[in-house]
Amino acid sequence: MRIVYTDVLVIGGGLAGLRAAVGARRRGHEVILLSLVPPKRSHSAAAQGGMQASLGNTAMGDGDNEDVHFEDTVRGSDWGCDQEVARLFVHTAPQAVRELAAWGVPWNRVQAGPHEVVMDGRRVTLTERDSAHGLIAARDFGGTRKWRTCYVSDGTGHAMLYAVGDQAVAAGIPVHERTEALALIHEGGRCHGAIVRDLVTGALSAYVAKATCIASGGFGRIYQVSSNAIINEGIGAAIALETGVATLANMEAVQFHPTTIFPAGILVTEGCRGDGGLLRDAAGHRFMPDYEPEKKELASRDVVSRRMEEHIRAGHGVKTRYGDHLWLDITLLGAAHIDGRLREVKEICQHFLGIDPSRDWIPVRPAQHYSMGGIRTDASGHVRGLRGLFACGEAACWDLHGFNRLGGNSVAETVVAGMIVGERMADFVESPMGELQVSTALVRDCLERTQHHLDTLLSGTGTEDAQALLARMQAIMTEQVGIFRRGDLLESAVAELASLLERSRRIGIATRRPGANPELVTAYRVQKMLKLALCVADGALQRTESRGAHFREDFPRRDDALWLKRTLATWPDPQQTRPTLSYEALDVMRMELPPGWRGYGARNAVEHPDTARRADEIATIRSAFATADRYTVQQALMPYEHLVPTRFRGRNHRSGEHT
Repeated sequence: MRIVYTDVLVIGGGLAGLRAAVGARRRGHEVILLSLVPPKRSHSAAAQGGMQASLGNTAMGDGDNEDVHFEDTVRGSDWGCDQEVARLFVHTAPQAVRELAAWGVPWNRVQAGPHEVVMDGRRVTLTERDSAHGLIAARDFGGTRKWRTCYVSDGTGHAMLYAVGDQAVAAGIPVHERTEALALIHEGGRCHGAIVRDLVTGALSAYVAKATCIASGGFGRIYQVSSNAIINEGIGAAIALETGVATLANMEAVQFHPTTIFPAGILVTEGCRGDGGLLRDAAGHRFMPDYEPEKKELASRDVVSRRMEEHIRAGHGVKTRYGDHLWLDITLLGAAHIDGRLREVKEICQHFLGIDPSRDWIPVRPAQHYSMGGIRTDASGHVRGLRGLFACGEAACWDLHGFNRLGGNSVAETVVAGMIVGERMADFVESPMGELQVSTALVRDCLERTQHHLDTLLSGTGTEDAQALLARMQAIMTEQVGIFRRGDLLESAVAELASLLERSRRIGIATRRPGANPELVTAYRVQKMLKLALCVADGALQRTESRGAHFREDFPRRDDALWLKRTLATWPDPQQTRPTLSYEALDVMRMELPPGWRGYGARNAVEHPDTARRADEIATIRSAFATADRYTVQQALMPYEHLVPTRFRGRNHRSGEHT
């Protein structure tokens, strides 16, 4: 039995995992990072458009601050987020973007004087102030009142990943590539590390750690068409679920990105619409103003995706043998703009479509893009129910995003949550709770159980085809648990997914080798992915309302009276075929921004009984602090500074702002 000991074990080599690892290492702790692929090939590289941070440097970002960013985030979440976490996030994001600049991220910069932009289909001249020249620039993104999305043309994720990856190299953090965590070592509510498989040799090892962090990304590949990389199968979340102790939250909250290349599902950044691109139908008609006359193409992602699908349903899509699509028109931006700020989009269009987006419209349709749900953590990233286990990034439900995230907030979350979790893991390791007391017998038992499971699959006695089960699961999720949901379809989906899970326990594989064996990998992963799919589908079935990205055609209203609560999913019995669901109420009386109208569609939400009372209480507080600065008022409404790690406290400074 091979046992590797370390202070901190990070599972996942994308932006969140790298930043958490760097943070813990800079506190003097030994860190090992596990990654399915070389970190610089992680899915974080696919983030194109930018990360949100309220710098307020540009003319269209003037007056932006943490308060505005906070309100945009809460409204964007459809009041499903943890507002204390949202405050912690918007406070730290400006520090994150500036730290990345110091690490070498070549953010686009403000150029003083007049410049042309496209807004609402028209060319407009904006004038940037002289004092802002050379500061970090920002572009427009959907669901925001200010331009605050900092960007590196349309290669933001790539630039960020390389910069943070270089910091990990400089810190001497060992990266064990082509390794996969298959199970967590835990006992008595304490996590002690993970059982890890070498994807090349097939050998199992035990990695024993004082603190373990899951930062393995989302679960997009449970769907047939997704903008996610093929490695985004949600295995990190699944192994947490399989402990029977850790909880997944809000798994039914799945975001579909409005503009992915049809039919492949490759992302075309929201920056295209933020920079002035338009959505058109088969007749060339710009249709979004018909549905959302104020925000148009820059409504929140869940809204734009639904409107696009509604328009296709109404018969306005472009007919093809692969189905219907709509058009994204960025030709009005001009070749110079596309070559300078949308280079990756142009290359993608050339390579996958054979078109030039400066002359041709891009065929697009919504596809699965992001998982708001994940491993439930507290504000420090500590997983509920398992001491010593942390999670951050898309694998976690920190709960910054609630039931819909704003574009640019997830890229920011990777580094912000990584910063916070790195500090909190170090705090944990340095505390009495971080002392490592684990028996060799426990480690051996966990490893042997994992090996027995793999040996059973390799024995060849099963009859079910793993690839067929995977394909059917993906079809069910796409057809029945997509943008529009309905009770009868969800019931059918849950029943068939449960049947698939039962069948997956009888998988047989033809290839017997224990090492590099894609058939074996599919077999053990599909068993885990089916559990995640069931958490999504069953959560969606039980939630009889519409909130953010979760839209029930048979329950189209948001119902705060019954459903202002977080869905919690556990899997206490390995033999059960459905998750155990419970709920965690959101406390309106602790909210800084009580539930209200998002700004889209009709004002038809069912009000929570505490909303009016909290609104009156907030009005009283604001009146009592009428002459105080915004910081004092905010603290009176909802204190959050106790959640901020010491090194990240202190106010953010903005050009021209008096603090």
